[in-house]
Amino acid sequence: MQVRRLRAVLAFRAVLAAAAVLVAALPSQAEVRRLVVEHTETHGAYQTLTGHAYGELDPRLPLNAIITDLEFAPRNARGMVEYVATFTIIKPADMAKASGVLLYFVPNRGRINLTDGGFFADARRQGHVLVASGWQGDLEAGDGRETLSVPVARNPDGSSITGRVVARFSDMPASTTTLPILRGGAAGTADPASLDSSQATLTRRASEGSAVYPLRADEWAFADCSRSPFPGTPDPGKVCVKGGFNPAYLYELAYTAKDPKVHGIGFAATRDLNSYLRYGARDETGTPNVLGGKISWAISQGNSQSGTFLRSFIHLGFNQDESGRIVFDGSNPNIAARLLAMNIRFAAPSGGAGMYEAGSDGVVWWGDYADAARGRPAAALLDRCRATETCPKIVETFGSSEFYNLRASPSLVGTRADRDIPLPSNVRRYYFPGVRHGGGPGGFDPAPKRDACCGLVPNPNPSGDTLRALQNALVEWVVKGTLPPPSQYPRLDRGELVSPTQAALGFPAIPGVPLPDGVLTPLYDYDFGPHFNYRDVSGVMTVQPPPIRQVLPTVVPRVDADGNETAGVASVLHQVPLGTYTGWNTEASGFYRGQIRTNAGGFIPFARTRAERLASGDPRPSLEERYGTHDSYVAKVRAAAERLVRGRYLLDDDAHRLIAQAEASSVLK
Repeated sequence: MQVRRLRAVLAFRAVLAAAAVLVAALPSQAEVRRLVVEHTETHGAYQTLTGHAYGELDPRLPLNAIITDLEFAPRNARGMVEYVATFTIIKPADMAKASGVLLYFVPNRGRINLTDGGFFADARRQGHVLVASGWQGDLEAGDGRETLSVPVARNPDGSSITGRVVARFSDMPASTTTLPILRGGAAGTADPASLDSSQATLTRRASEGSAVYPLRADEWAFADCSRSPFPGTPDPGKVCVKGGFNPAYLYELAYTAKDPKVHGIGFAATRDLNSYLRYGARDETGTPNVLGGKISWAISQGNSQSGTFLRSFIHLGFNQDESGRIVFDGSNPNIAARLLAMNIRFAAPSGGAGMYEAGSDGVVWWGDYADAARGRPAAALLDRCRATETCPKIVETFGSSEFYNLRASPSLVGTRADRDIPLPSNVRRYYFPGVRHGGGPGGFDPAPKRDACCGLVPNPNPSGDTLRALQNALVEWVVKGTLPPPSQYPRLDRGELVSPTQAALGFPAIPGVPLPDGVLTPLYDYDFGPHFNYRDVSGVMTVQPPPIRQVLPTVVPRVDADGNETAGVASVLHQVPLGTYTGWNTEASGFYRGQIRTNAGGFIPFARTRAERLASGDPRPSLEERYGTHDSYVAKVRAAAERLVRGRYLLDDDAHRLIAQAEASSVLK
């Protein structure tokens, strides 16, 4: 069996290598044709450039043929498929002073602030060039968003391509009659082919697992009833229910959509812009490259959805440009555990890990792994870039919420959750224990306020300080060859990953606090139909909503007697805790009450004194029992910060700031 798997992997890599040879033999036709700078602002030693990149793709090239429906996109007189992307570049006004490093930040749903502090400020001080651009074709232009204009795919005879899609609605205000059709939180991702409600189905249910009740076709409409009574004004972007929606139910709409956009172009647009900025001399108009040939290294970074974009970008082979050159020398996919469900007909790129949303269905592991649970051969995220020698150095960073919310488990231990998948030598992995998605605001507040959203107080445990240090380490790894700190993440072979139950975790029973059992996004094995490419999370879904073939096992990090996770790179606050920090929280109200709150974490403060904890029945030692005095607490904070600095997981200025915050805090005062 192992021999057959090895042969299959080697054969796949041989095919990729042959494709790379073919790419090198073909003329480079598809590229950024024009880079138009529309606004320039100078702030001290830096300039900000904004504008549009006009590009085109050759559907015949193997590197582009992987884009779903590209062959059905309209072509210009040269036989190319066109796109237009916005961009923002922050660069030294005098490029002679540039460091040679280009840092590409993937916008999240069109949003990015290149003038922010932290690592952004570090980059500007060091003379790096900062770049962002549009890659997502389902966003409206304007309001500072980076956007991408992509074509609609059509049948060869010019008729509309159609396909089945699903949209879900819950927690609407009482008396709501009309709701926008949102998929992945975005409107306009899939217009109905017909406004005839008899050609679609609208159902409702009292819970995810309860009986499903269809509404009659005359009880709802593709319409807006906000200004006129049912059946309202026909509207392809809205759905209206006669008598209004009942917020006690979850509604599910399945319908035939038309005119899918070719969203996978977003990967190629990102590849070609960065390749041009790194290697290009001038565009087709003769306008010189704004970076003047001063770029020697390029590094990409993305958070959450944007980090998922980078995982797919690498997996699908887009880190090789059309001349066979590497695009990014380094990459930091942060708080991202899946593949991006974008290279799909009728994709909704703004989606996450909700019900029926793809992303965990394919290859999500960096090292080779045979997905026997789903009957798929050995593969890895790096297969394509290994075959072409275009793999970047990777610093993967994520936290506790990614296990509970975003199905991080298979990335580490596969779909049977029974063994650690080894990391390749070009990958470092750093786990931030006890943090919510993206980390909390930090600080040393022993009694923060509860938020009405959630069953637990929001989790303040930060990850940004550690992330900043590791992002700087990635730059040094790429530019100087300085190895980053050793990987730090939970493993099965050390007993650090267990089933997501209180008993397995060892989570303490704290009066009034929910238990973690069931507070997790399940790992479903969906059946999207025979035309879906599960390995690449690409292609065409023909079954919507998809049946669930099985629920796959997952694991989460073990906790100590306080309920705090023990593996990974713990923040100062986590090392000197003021309570229990969880990567999960529960919905306080609404349809999903008591179930997992998306991307949230929780905080369960310690009692201040022994008497207070005994009175409440809290088994965890109080702040007084742990630290004694305020000065003792600050001393422990100082020691923790110094340990992280020595390990290169924290920068000096952040360490000084954290110590000062602890000194100014009210802990045991």
